[in-house]
Amino acid sequence: MPYETILQQTDGGVTTLTLNRPEVMNALNTRMRAELAEALHRAGAEARVVVLTGAGRAFCAGQDLGDARNAAQLDLERTLRDEYLPLVNAILDCPVPVIAAVNGAAAGAGANIALAADVVLAAEGAFFQQAFARIGLIPDAGGTWFLPRQVGLARAMGAALFAERIPARQAADWGMIWDCVPDADFAAHWQARARALAEGPTLAYRQIRAAMRAGLTNDLAAQLDLEARLQGALAASRDFREGVVAFLEKRPPRFEGR
Repeated sequence: MPYETILQQTDGGVTTLTLNRPEVMNALNTRMRAELAEALHRAGAEARVVVLTGAGRAFCAGQDLGDARNAAQLDLERTLRDEYLPLVNAILDCPVPVIAAVNGAAAGAGANIALAADVVLAAEGAFFQQAFARIGLIPDAGGTWFLPRQVGLARAMGAALFAERIPARQAADWGMIWDCVPDADFAAHWQARARALAEGPTLAYRQIRAAMRAGLTNDLAAQLDLEARLQGALAASRDFREGVVAFLEKRPPRFEGR
């Protein structure tokens, strides 16, 4: 279905959702948050991989402060609970892998929407910025949860307190993101990565994502038990049988996601 603030394209099992408000660096307003959450739910039911990226020179500049006549009119607690929480959950709960293809600036909530994805790929000219302290706020949209787990408390604290830009190459070196690619190669790179996941065992991907997240809070015994249960279920799948047969026959597997 057509959206006002995002573009949607599906090709070969890959659905690309492009934030499309380039005149404001794809800043998130109420409509965009709602449309993106809805598009993620729809794409998750139809695609094998979802890619989030931005139109123009930015990925996403975060909250659109122009949503209200002045900052005092913004009810940020309500906005976070009613609009950002469903959006972050739509990314986390998506049944297929979500790639954030960060083509440019990712600031504020825009940075943290990207960090909620399963894999973050960034163009070399992109940057990430926890800009909240510059206007007297704390990182939100999951930033205080994602960032310390990805880069450690010391770096997360510095990023939040100083609110400085973190270039994509530095973000990759820190482990904040998966990869940083020269700008000229970026589109071809993320498209190839998305196609590779779309051709893979989506049922196993779903359980990998669930197990990795559970491991952040489980103790070892609980995690070992979870691994055994998930592996037992996957061992009964057609994808596992196909993977074994393809390995023995020395050919690429043809996974169906079941």
